[in-house]
Amino acid sequence: MPFFCYFENEFHPLDAPLLKTNDLGLLRGYALFDYLRTYNGIPFQLKAYWNRFTQSAKSLNLEVPLTYEQVQEVMAQLYRFSGEAEIAYRLLLTGGYAPDGMTSIKPNFMIRAEPLSRENPVSRRNGIKVIPYEYVRDMPLVKTTNYIHAMVMSQTLREQGASDLLFHKEGRVSELTRSNVFIVKNSEIITPDRDVLKGITRQLVIDKASQLFPVHEKSISLSDFLQADEAFTTSTTKGVMPIVKVGEQVIGDGNPGPISKTLQAVLEEVYKNYGK
Repeated sequence: MPFFCYFENEFHPLDAPLLKTNDLGLLRGYALFDYLRTYNGIPFQLKAYWNRFTQSAKSLNLEVPLTYEQVQEVMAQLYRFSGEAEIAYRLLLTGGYAPDGMTSIKPNFMIRAEPLSRENPVSRRNGIKVIPYEYVRDMPLVKTTNYIHAMVMSQTLREQGASDLLFHKEGRVSELTRSNVFIVKNSEIITPDRDVLKGITRQLVIDKASQLFPVHEKSISLSDFLQADEAFTTSTTKGVMPIVKVGEQVIGDGNPGPISKTLQAVLEEVYKNYGK
């Protein structure tokens, strides 16, 4: 079955050309998105993602044209169209069409149903390498479509066998380009508290990990990160993904640590039983 998207009160094939060339998302990078997936056919923590999406829209002075209940109905229809057991959703809101190339008049809102990202069991089992990169996003609480640094550095990442960039500035770590980060030191879990997107999976890990280990939200220096016993990243697509190397610096013994593995198992149970 084909995948579809919702736009202007209609459903269209996913590859349909829908946006005009004077959309402010294209002209000015004035756009935001969010991304979530289903487990057991149910959009995972949809309310939390929706709250973040609408708050991001408010921060960009954009109005979302649908209510939460309407979005639920649209997603249910997109799921039925897909014919798949599990799918992903991408919510996209742009500044809309601008006759003068600058003024936002009416935002464009789209919901895309997409195939799930391909699983990466090897990286989840063995861990990933990231590259330190001096940068911090100027609107970290907003999930904008601006991933320019990740795109510019994509060839370098491939050449160095790395999966992502580790953002840091003035000696302080914030996040990866597409996910949050945690370290483990002396059996305590720490995640940065500033200049980070408030990840839904990040919060889930904090909530679950707090029942098993001491968890702190506070500043992490780059030196702290490099000297950690363990490190991992969290996101919708990655779950809990161990980080075993930063540049040429090995983290811990170079293997996913016991706490990372424990949290992987905890999240797998959450996903498996979601909605049951």
